[in-house]
Amino acid sequence: MNHELDFPAGIWEPFARSRPPVRCSAGYLIYLQDTEATCFYYLKSGQVKSFIQSEDGGERVLNIYHAGSLFGEASFFDELPRVSSAVAQTACGIVPIDRELVAQEFARDPELALAMMKYLARTVRLLSGQVDQMAFRPARWRVANYLLALSPANRLISCTQDDIAAAVSASRVTVSRVLNEFAQKGWVALSYRGVRLLERERLYELCKQ
Repeated sequence: MNHELDFPAGIWEPFARSRPPVRCSAGYLIYLQDTEATCFYYLKSGQVKSFIQSEDGGERVLNIYHAGSLFGEASFFDELPRVSSAVAQTACGIVPIDRELVAQEFARDPELALAMMKYLARTVRLLSGQVDQMAFRPARWRVANYLLALSPANRLISCTQDDIAAAVSASRVTVSRVLNEFAQKGWVALSYRGVRLLERERLYELCKQ
């Protein structure tokens, strides 16, 4: 979703100035759904997946975060249990941001506090829009929109077809068919556990229909 939030690159780097990143290996569970949010995180390097798990073990991917992103902030600020879990998809460097660090950086730069309020408000708006759109849009639109949200540049998106299927409420067979269609048109390149966007404008055009 970050490509739509329109914030300057590196805006959240001040949170990483005074503390070294914690190194996490791929597969490390950073936080768990329904637990207390004593901090949120700045992703200095690597890739993190957030997801919701149902009581029967079903999983729905919410977002894939790249370096420079914040994650886990909503539950931290509203002081309620976490609504999702987060896991390192690759080796990561993450900086935990607790209330002491938030107060320190907001006092140092009040504009950062205003940016955070804007970020939270826009995130809510985008999530609300996605819920509405997912209910009525065809699978091709949902897959294209999700790929654009995951990648702010034409770089490799590290996710499986199962991840995409869970995120867009479609079957894996449907997602595979749509991705193969996009690949045949030259819009994306498919690889093992990944998708690279080649023709972003074509996907944008599809999403405008």
